[in-house]
Amino acid sequence: MPRFPKRQAKIIALANLMADGLLRNNPIYPQPPFRHMLLRVKTRHYLIYRDDLIAKQAAAKQATATKDEVLEELTELMKTDIRYAENTVNFDDDKLKLIGWSGRKTATTLQSPGQTRLLEAAKQGAGWVFLDWKQPTDGGKVSAYKVQRRIGDRWQDVATAILSEITLVAQPEKTELEYRINAINKSGSGSPSNTIEVVL
Repeated sequence: MPRFPKRQAKIIALANLMADGLLRNNPIYPQPPFRHMLLRVKTRHYLIYRDDLIAKQAAAKQATATKDEVLEELTELMKTDIRYAENTVNFDDDKLKLIGWSGRKTATTLQSPGQTRLLEAAKQGAGWVFLDWKQPTDGGKVSAYKVQRRIGDRWQDVATAILSEITLVAQPEKTELEYRINAINKSGSGSPSNTIEVVL
């Protein structure tokens, strides 16, 4: 059983074939619900609206390109005036605000991240553990997370994660392991997260 086409071009091609077929084979199809003339009229209507849409889309594309060009020209004019104003008033913030601009912003020092939160061992198996945690709610932006493990008294760095989750493999089995997470960035390390105990 053939399927009715979905593509517009194939629908129009089928409409033309049907209109021709109904006209030429009137003895076989003497009283179709919609005669060949109506199919031809609706096909013409479709083509008129299609061509109109294509023309409007082309005009819209050209209008968008023209708009973008004018905006770029305006931007360059504004930037030139801003540079003039900044040099004229020596970046005086109050005077630059008179034209809707402002002086140079004072550089802010990146802070170390805050404390990583809610560390848990969501899944685990023989020699592996899946850890996840929540990012700090305070401090500077986090660049990565340092994963630390303790066996006995000494903490060791065992991995670095970009996301707030990691699967650690080849972990010691049948040993009490402790894990914690530190958020880090260029300014330093945040406070360690809560510590969790795991036996794999």
